[in-house]
Amino acid sequence: MPMPTSSSGACPCGGASLATCCGPFLAGASLPPTAEALMRSRYTAHVLRDEAYLRATWHPSTRPVDAILEPGARLHWLGLDIKSALRLRQRKAELADQPNSDTVEFVARYKTGGRAHRLHERSRFLREPDPGLGGTPRWFYLDGTFPKQEH
Repeated sequence: MPMPTSSSGACPCGGASLATCCGPFLAGASLPPTAEALMRSRYTAHVLRDEAYLRATWHPSTRPVDAILEPGARLHWLGLDIKSALRLRQRKAELADQPNSDTVEFVARYKTGGRAHRLHERSRFLREPDPGLGGTPRWFYLDGTFPKQEH
């Protein structure tokens, strides 16, 4: 797995430090306890170009066969914003009867070719046993939709 030169810096997802935030998930030392934690760690994996982690956390039913990360892509990730806490609370109330299914809405900002872009996604996640971990339940990214831009 590609690792930054220092794990004492801020976590790319916005956490205080990589070592205490997403680092243990990417290193395989622990599993993200929530869909949001998985989404944040997947963002961090994109920043660090950790193809293996992205592949391992993508649900087998929707996981791409081809490479997830474009070789040689010149993306510079700028930051991650989770949509408002109110919307998250509303979503939790709607999904209370489905504890192994969740949705996380976020905006990830990046720069490529000298231009800034925004990726606004509503991602769906499932929590189920992972055969690769002896059946231990874990969260998987299933798929996402892209809400229309609000003007």
